[in-house]
Amino acid sequence: MANGAQWTGQPRIKGSSESLQMALLTASMVGLQFCWGTEMTYATPYLLSLGLSKSKLSLVWIAGPLSGLIMQPVVGMISDRSKSKYGRRRPFMVAGTVAVFVCLLVLGWTKELVGWFVEDRELRRESAIAVAVADIYVLDFVINIAQSTCRALVVDTLPVEKQQLGSAWCSRMIGIGHMLMYALGALDLKSLTGNFLGDTQFKKVCAIAAVAMVIAQGISCWAVTERIYLGDSMSVGHRTGITSILRQIYSTTMNVPERIQAICMVQFWSWIGWFPFLFYGSTWVGEIYLRHEDTSDPGGDALTEVGKAGSAAYLAFAIISFAASIVLPWLVQSPDQDDRPGYTPRPPQGLESAVAVVRKNRPTLLTTWMLACLVFAASMVFAPWIRTVRSATIIIGLCGVPFAVGGWAPGTFLGIEVNRMNTSIPMTQLRKASSRRPSNDSLDTSTLSSLSSLSSHSSSPQTLHLRHNSNASSIDNASTGELSGVYLGILNIYTTLPQFVGTGISWLVFSILEPGKSPELATEAHPDEHHSKEGVSGIAVCLFIGALSAVVAAWATRRLKLAG
Repeated sequence: MANGAQWTGQPRIKGSSESLQMALLTASMVGLQFCWGTEMTYATPYLLSLGLSKSKLSLVWIAGPLSGLIMQPVVGMISDRSKSKYGRRRPFMVAGTVAVFVCLLVLGWTKELVGWFVEDRELRRESAIAVAVADIYVLDFVINIAQSTCRALVVDTLPVEKQQLGSAWCSRMIGIGHMLMYALGALDLKSLTGNFLGDTQFKKVCAIAAVAMVIAQGISCWAVTERIYLGDSMSVGHRTGITSILRQIYSTTMNVPERIQAICMVQFWSWIGWFPFLFYGSTWVGEIYLRHEDTSDPGGDALTEVGKAGSAAYLAFAIISFAASIVLPWLVQSPDQDDRPGYTPRPPQGLESAVAVVRKNRPTLLTTWMLACLVFAASMVFAPWIRTVRSATIIIGLCGVPFAVGGWAPGTFLGIEVNRMNTSIPMTQLRKASSRRPSNDSLDTSTLSSLSSLSSHSSSPQTLHLRHNSNASSIDNASTGELSGVYLGILNIYTTLPQFVGTGISWLVFSILEPGKSPELATEAHPDEHHSKEGVSGIAVCLFIGALSAVVAAWATRRLKLAG
């Protein structure tokens, strides 16, 4: 698409300063984290409370990787070719958001919906499980519609040398979303709000997450103006059917450039570890609380207690992750700075002296990514021996740093590689152009790369106006991210494939160690089912295996270094 692509208009971001523009551009990430946080914190104990066994539960969470594997590359490529007058990404963001809103409300009120049609108690319980599982599958699919286009919007809008900043802001907004979601889940919402938004903690969380998704996605859609894609003059009559799209996805995946392939392999191994951490971690903390520390009435609401304990631990994780996403970009060398050793992003004035000390020997982003994988491994390797909520909270909190890096590094590397592929201009020539100061606030693409250095050359705020002409054949018309959708979709394939591996591992572990209903959460158990609360936690074993995979991910960063 890059050669001969025709465009009209120019991308713009509302806001009077770069920081405000970045916040508006990436605000959509906050809403996504409310949705994922609801699933990760409450959906697992909710299904267990309905009587679903852990071995079957592990098969439910195949919905996440399956939806990502299918939806993100397909939606990415379809949106790459979209000629909508509203832009390539925002229509998909809106459609996905509406569907997510409906699915979250259905999930929260599953029992009531089923109760309207089914009277028999056992059949109602089984039907509630079936409806909840089906809704989770649909929810995961529609979340991925919005998520794939949110990230592509960032890559599309920013020039090459702003890709690390954009990825860092994505990580920050993800951290904000996590903090808000886990803080919400840790509160006793029933006591605070009564029956408003539902009569249970779970209903209230689902309702608030649905509203947060609409608000966050709406902010980004309102703040960003996209270029309009008119078509590819080099491929008149090119077929855009689903068969053609799938064929191109397969062809592109099988012929990924070496550096992008190396990025994908690090992502693959690291996500075998992140999958159980994100989907089962809060339940693991809650189970520790119920097994070893709970002194409340046995007839209490175990689902709420597990959700609150898990949310409190993951709130610490989210706070550390958010702090790391702000501080680390000042301390880590950007991949695009190889030919500009004197360039450094400017931190806030109060931190300049402290940051200057670290910058003398600051690590590269690649080294930071490797160390982040090792920190995650060193934390999760102790999971099977943890017996207190405090200890569990500590090791989960430590994982906030590698999570921030993991959400920032692959997007940065991929954004740079995609933009390099989409222009025939050498990076050194683009960087030479970046030294020229623009004469006004409406920039053509000859000043595209200079946006990355405005904050270091000038103390006054600059507006990110990126003007693109219809051609892309010279440095005056350098392209920015025309194929970002499909390559982000391919990266997501390597994020979802390890989740299938993680699902298989968790199914095997749960089938061996905890084959029946959860003894802590199941409200209705069969008389023949008696399972002790003692012994090794199946979730803890899955976390341990994930730690070993993270070590392999750290080793895989060597390939990206050699490919450079």
